[in-house]
Amino acid sequence: MKVLQKYFAREIGRSVLFVLIAFLALFAFFDMVGELKAIGHGGYTLQQALIYVTLGLPGYIYELMPIAALIGTIWALSQFAARSEFTIMRASSMSTAMAGGMLFKIGFMFAIVTFLVGEFVVPYSSAMAERTKLLSQGQSLSQEFRSGLWTKDVIRADGVTGETVGSRFLNVRTVQPNGELLGLKIYEFDTNFHLVSLITATRADYQGGNQWTLYDGSEAKFKEGNLFGAKQASDITAAISTTRFATRPLISEVTPEILSVGFSNPEDMSALDLISYTNYLSENNRETARYEIAFWKKVTYPFAVFVMMALALPFAYLHFRSGGVSLKIFTGIMIGVSFQLINSLFSHLGLLNTWPPLATAILPSAMFMMAAVGALMWAERH
Repeated sequence: MKVLQKYFAREIGRSVLFVLIAFLALFAFFDMVGELKAIGHGGYTLQQALIYVTLGLPGYIYELMPIAALIGTIWALSQFAARSEFTIMRASSMSTAMAGGMLFKIGFMFAIVTFLVGEFVVPYSSAMAERTKLLSQGQSLSQEFRSGLWTKDVIRADGVTGETVGSRFLNVRTVQPNGELLGLKIYEFDTNFHLVSLITATRADYQGGNQWTLYDGSEAKFKEGNLFGAKQASDITAAISTTRFATRPLISEVTPEILSVGFSNPEDMSALDLISYTNYLSENNRETARYEIAFWKKVTYPFAVFVMMALALPFAYLHFRSGGVSLKIFTGIMIGVSFQLINSLFSHLGLLNTWPPLATAILPSAMFMMAAVGALMWAERH
């Protein structure tokens, strides 16, 4: 059985790798054609376009691995059937459960690769790709917003771990690709949502550890009691004290990573980043459904490899009634495309209908797994 397991792993591994490389070459070609129109604008060169397209390939590896596993497994099993090898294996006491067990072990390796690429490679390669393109074209992240970027933060008594004593709203005119903030305005409120201070700064740099340094700005403090008791314009002026500063620190839960999320696709984020950002949104009473769905999809998507390989197993039993390997491959492509479409559709339906995020993420895989079990039972009976 070990010899048979190695034989299955070698043949299926080769087929899956070939299909994956073919898909990557196809999508890279389409992406490169799409980038040609931007070459020459703002210093964007052909070399930078090639780097941008290359950095996008890990994302395709993550998305296409289940489809590549399906088509590659169908191809390998179809070859076994065409050469009557699968018939000989069954005659030698190899049951369907044993064949499924061997495919499970092979699929486990593909699932690990899918998880590692999606968790550790895609988030950084996607961010680097966007940063490379923006820097080469001299653009900033938030320049398309008329009023800049807005975000909300919680003010705590002791850094980022103490008791909540207020809230702040940050308005950033421009977010540079390197994380630097330009044209910053900070509105700070107490727990009763009374404005207590307005801070402006020309720019801000992140120092790490939730600490920013603000440069060349001013702070206006509003004395609540004096404002409410003001009767004349002079009283209002006296209730407001303004100071200027060259530099000053700011402790905030907002980090460059959190700011960049607004320009990122949740599917390109790591599970850890999704958890962190979801907690941040929850603490600030903001909607989290989209990111919760993306998190559960990130966790469950590698298991789609097992589903796709289970769908491929019935094709090994169709060598007498099939119309050839090409028909099986075409059917596999259609199944893979259908899975991707339904998976994406359920994400939108779950968001619109407020379905539980976990159910939204696993329903497509569960449906296709049921189809695989049904197809395998039918193939065994006939």
